[in-house]
Amino acid sequence: MKMANDEESHWANTTSVSEFILLGFSSHPKTQLLLFVLFLAIYLATLFGNSLLIALVKTDSRLHTPMYFFLANLSFLDISYTTTTVPQMLVHLLSTKRSISYVACVAQMYIFLSVGIIECILYAVMAYDRYVAICHPLRYTVIMNRSVCIKMAIGFWVSGFFFATLNAAFTMRLPYCSLNEINHFFCEVPAILKLACADTHLTELVIFVSAVIILLTPLSLILISYVFILEAILRISSGEGRFKTFSTCTSHITVVTLFYGAAMFMYMRPASSYSPERDKKFSLFYNVVSALLNPLIYSLRNKEVKGAVLKMMGKTDH
Repeated sequence: MKMANDEESHWANTTSVSEFILLGFSSHPKTQLLLFVLFLAIYLATLFGNSLLIALVKTDSRLHTPMYFFLANLSFLDISYTTTTVPQMLVHLLSTKRSISYVACVAQMYIFLSVGIIECILYAVMAYDRYVAICHPLRYTVIMNRSVCIKMAIGFWVSGFFFATLNAAFTMRLPYCSLNEINHFFCEVPAILKLACADTHLTELVIFVSAVIILLTPLSLILISYVFILEAILRISSGEGRFKTFSTCTSHITVVTLFYGAAMFMYMRPASSYSPERDKKFSLFYNVVSALLNPLIYSLRNKEVKGAVLKMMGKTDH
């Protein structure tokens, strides 16, 4: 009992950090201004593109299908992703004070983790949707009915919050002493762990195991789905038919490759390989750039989305 009290007392005495300093990308005024303009433009474009997709899916009856239901979820996640980090980054680019309170840092980390994990699982669900559509087209509406889609959505949202709670709890249970400068543009787990004034091996192990489950399990399901999809495509006799069928998957394959590549690099590697400047670039890619590209990737090659946009603009009645 006495040891437990001593440990609690020690934790209370060492966790003295009330705020963190986010170093961001640059301290040069001209560079900061350029970055502000660039990231503001990206953020506004991201909000516009993803909000437009959500509005189209909601208002156009032709898009009331499982694929677009999940795509609307993805757009909402991308808006949440960027809104969690970018507005604060923009403020810091124009300010000499780049602090964030301890509580706000924890909240930012938790929301970011939740959204990222949900997106990982969502990509697997979207791959399953494509598998059913291509391999079992006659049973598609029965298998992927509205009730099933809603249950899947509840499943990946709940799973995301659960694993985020686990990772955040193990990260913030550590004591943080005098060091409070985070060499990052937001509160991300690998960057925060560098400031802990205690042994981080257990936390790193928990995060690594969680990353294996969160990243590799959905990725495995995605790969398995595409093995069956490719088999089904190869059985199509005409080359045009094969191309048309495969083209329905290219957008999903592209966004999965972009997202998983950067995320796996960040969370599935030893802490000794941590490099602040390099990691900031990777985080920027899967946090900001991918959220901007997703609606573009899904709309540029998609006739249904283009048609919905034209209908919204009043240029067609079909």
